[in-house]
Amino acid sequence: MPEKTNRSVHGGWFFLAVVLVGYGMSSLFDWEATAQALDFFMILIRQVFPVLGLVFVLLLVANLLLTPKLIKRYLGKEAGFKGWLGAVGGGILSIGPIYAWYAVLSELKAGGMRTALIATFFCSRAVKLPLLPLMIHYFGLVYTLILCLYLVIFAVINGLVVEKLLPQKTE
Repeated sequence: MPEKTNRSVHGGWFFLAVVLVGYGMSSLFDWEATAQALDFFMILIRQVFPVLGLVFVLLLVANLLLTPKLIKRYLGKEAGFKGWLGAVGGGILSIGPIYAWYAVLSELKAGGMRTALIATFFCSRAVKLPLLPLMIHYFGLVYTLILCLYLVIFAVINGLVVEKLLPQKTE
């Protein structure tokens, strides 16, 4: 997996210092507005923490269980139909905000996952299982099935196009 450089680590601390100084300066001029901003920040942190916890657990599991050899076998160039099926199925079954999946898929890509399968995973997220009954109610079963089929087909096509435009680097 790629290592972080010292520069990127120091950049994060610098950004944190700038934000803290900004909050300090704004509290000198308008304490009420600063207090409202801090309250909003705490609400946001409480909402994001569970998602971040899930991401860290998924990253831990991925690092413990998924070796680059295993990733290349099931999600790499030699994956075949199972890889495409996994990407489409994973995208459809994935829940939560999209940014929660960026870190997980970045780790898998660093381990050898095909670019096409990552793009297919993202595009497959357009099929939302919890919303299918409502869609069937409003638009009918045939329309819903055809739309979902098109979404899956075009997810695979988008994956292939992305891979042609951004070929994976061979090591």
